[in-house]
Amino acid sequence: MLEISNPFDALTILDGIRRWVEIETPTDAPAEVNRLAMLVAEGYRDLPAQVERIPGQNGCGDHLVARSSWGQDAPGILVLSHLDTVHPIGFIKRLPFRIEGDSAFGPGIYDMKGGAYLAYHAFRQLCLSGEHSGLGITQLFVSDEEIGSPTSRRLIETEGERAKYVLVTEPARDGGKIVTARKGVGRFEIFIKGVPAHAGARPEDGRSAIRELANVIAMLESMNDLQRGITVNVGVVRGGTRPNVVAEDAYAEVDLRVPTMAGADDLVAKILNLKSRSEGVSVTVTGDLNRPPYEKSNAGAALFEHAKQLAAEIGFELVDTVTGGGSDGNFTAAHTATLDGLGVDGKGAHTHYEQLYISSIEPRARLLHRLFQTLR
Repeated sequence: MLEISNPFDALTILDGIRRWVEIETPTDAPAEVNRLAMLVAEGYRDLPAQVERIPGQNGCGDHLVARSSWGQDAPGILVLSHLDTVHPIGFIKRLPFRIEGDSAFGPGIYDMKGGAYLAYHAFRQLCLSGEHSGLGITQLFVSDEEIGSPTSRRLIETEGERAKYVLVTEPARDGGKIVTARKGVGRFEIFIKGVPAHAGARPEDGRSAIRELANVIAMLESMNDLQRGITVNVGVVRGGTRPNVVAEDAYAEVDLRVPTMAGADDLVAKILNLKSRSEGVSVTVTGDLNRPPYEKSNAGAALFEHAKQLAAEIGFELVDTVTGGGSDGNFTAAHTATLDGLGVDGKGAHTHYEQLYISSIEPRARLLHRLFQTLR
């Protein structure tokens, strides 16, 4: 094996990230997700680790679990990563891997193939140095995070409950900030049934589902409370058939973001119990909390302080933040010390200019490596 004077050389690591990025892995292309999973699994072949592939379900790809050969008889470190992206097949023609100054571009490079690869590389360097960390390490690569982790949630929660610490390789925020809390995410569908009628000749016979949807939207909008960090967004609406027909049907999709479990319980109940204000019109709401709030716990705060000290020793300042986006860390934070945003720094997640900052690769890979070495 070629000796590298700096085992955390950014360009060497970036070459590995490029290989992962150039396999496009939208969640709805399980064969391509599995092709990347095969490449990831191959990377553990010469390491002291056991790799398990869990077959995909419901149109999603396989999940991959890599466990260190040591420390599996006690609570250890769980590393959460996802291999799926939001970008469709062929998007790499629009956003090919390329380097411009301190930025490397590519679909999913920031969210989150860069961070997933950093965790793999840090584990690899730990093994190649002949070290065994004080705790066992389990790396979980899932295939469906970008659609809410429907087939991996139970696996994540089971592994999270077995662990002492959870490290999540989602990208850093706002110039390298680490994530110590995330809002909970709720998703809802609203179905409204009215009575059709001719809008010109017999409008009095009709009961407009669209008019009632307007009432429902006004009620949902009144639940927003930016000071408390609560957002309720009606993001999709449909209704009616023709302009001269009183609408029989209307539909909406709603996104809820809420920072605390107490707030989530209250708002989920309010949304599910929305009632029609119009005679002859029915309102049916389905949905629930997709991800529980990830609240900053004492254990999570202590884990952050430990990481902050390690970062200072490496040579950079680690600052924490709260974000409205959900991650798989939402599933573990309530019962296990969880630290998120440990991936690369960059910008443009889910966009046509998605990029990581090359200068963030080495320090953040070293931070993961030091967390593996020092967590007890």
